[in-house]
Amino acid sequence: MHRSTLEQWRMFRAVVEHGGFAQAAEAIHKSQSSINHAVHKLQSQLDLQLLEVVGRKAQLTDAGELMLRRAEQLIEQAEQLEVIAGGLSRGNEPELRVAIDEIFPQHCLAEALASLSTEFPYTRVELVESVLSGGSERLLQGEVDLLVAGTVPPGFLGEPLMDVEFIAVSHPEHALHSLDRALNLQDLAAERQIVVRDSATGQRVDSGWLGAEQRWTVSHVATSIAMIRRGMGFAWLPMTRIDQDLKNGQLRELPLERGSRRRVSLYLVYADSDKAGPATCRLGELLTEQVQGS
Repeated sequence: MHRSTLEQWRMFRAVVEHGGFAQAAEAIHKSQSSINHAVHKLQSQLDLQLLEVVGRKAQLTDAGELMLRRAEQLIEQAEQLEVIAGGLSRGNEPELRVAIDEIFPQHCLAEALASLSTEFPYTRVELVESVLSGGSERLLQGEVDLLVAGTVPPGFLGEPLMDVEFIAVSHPEHALHSLDRALNLQDLAAERQIVVRDSATGQRVDSGWLGAEQRWTVSHVATSIAMIRRGMGFAWLPMTRIDQDLKNGQLRELPLERGSRRRVSLYLVYADSDKAGPATCRLGELLTEQVQGS
């Protein structure tokens, strides 16, 4: 059995914080005799002098300083346990699993998660960044509680969240720009296209034009952007990820005769809206608010 109790350490800390037994008793609404008894019993149980009275003020000994630092950690952890238990009793989820398509604006995601962490500090978040049908696959397999994706899986209802525009781009000095005219599909077919692989592990889907003979496939949008910046090919990339690159001239839109731009709708989908916990519902609200406010 442990020789000391959490309440003894709390009283010990109160005496140090408030400068004496009488002051601590007034601050934490305990009798001075109960605090005096608790602290003296603690020292006796530990066989260690934690406090010494100098004049009318209780001061820490060297050993007391070390023990107080450790006690504060113990008390803080106990308080966190009580907060977590209170949240769980109110239905707060201990973990939130969410899949977000990589074309969703990163700054909106970051702001939403930052707000969520403030409101639900003890809910763990497992974030999966998906491509095409990868997120829907995880939802169907029961692996996520909340999904943002371009498709709504069969049997689920999705709330329209936003439209994302894809633009055909390359490096400003890419050979396609040197033609100095409107480009056709034959022009594109002769060059290297960078495409992003569907992150699903089962049946994968393709999206957009895939007619280039020389095609490189990568797993992440960020990888595709990095390659295009280096002049290694062309791609249709989401405006949510390349807006600044177009403004600063790192990327340039290809002058296609038609089809240089296309739109993809993103939807917010709950695994079970009736059983969704407070953190899941709140994250859905925060994502929507960020999109509407951007």
